[in-house]
Amino acid sequence: MRTHKPRLTPLRDDELDAEQDAAVAPYRANGGDIGITRTMLRHAAALKAYNPLGVYVFNSPSNTLAPRDKEILIMRTAWRCRSGYEWHYHVLLGRRAGVTEEEIAALRLPVEEGGWSPRDAALVATADALVADQFVPDDVWAELIKHFDDKQCIDAIFAVGLYTFVGMFLNTLGIELENGAPIDPDLDLRP
Repeated sequence: MRTHKPRLTPLRDDELDAEQDAAVAPYRANGGDIGITRTMLRHAAALKAYNPLGVYVFNSPSNTLAPRDKEILIMRTAWRCRSGYEWHYHVLLGRRAGVTEEEIAALRLPVEEGGWSPRDAALVATADALVADQFVPDDVWAELIKHFDDKQCIDAIFAVGLYTFVGMFLNTLGIELENGAPIDPDLDLRP
């Protein structure tokens, strides 16, 4: 969190027009009807445009990354973007995908201090490079392609890119966690 209060608040059901109600319907059906969705719903066309990429990266069987690999990328991106909301939700999802408590703790550390396997270190370093420089340098790329095929490398870039955008959206608008859940104190950057 970087703001003391949300800049835009999530819309309630009684505030929705017909376009917004139709745009949120798929999220109601799959458990994604949460604060970020309800805030993005203030611009229903933007939510509709976001949805296909979000579904591809996170839920599509066409995405070639294993759920655990995606969650390592997403959580590292959330941490590097300092997005408490994104971190909170993806820690929960990461656990379900097989990311261990030790790995979750390691995602908060520099890559070389995390005790990662070479394969997982390549994912973490890729997320670091993309968030920091919007580019993967040759040494990191060489490690990534040792462990992942072309499609998986592209999907890794998509995952980090999408969740960097999500982190920017959440941080800028000050979207709060639902039900008063606390933000990780290390990610609470309010002045």
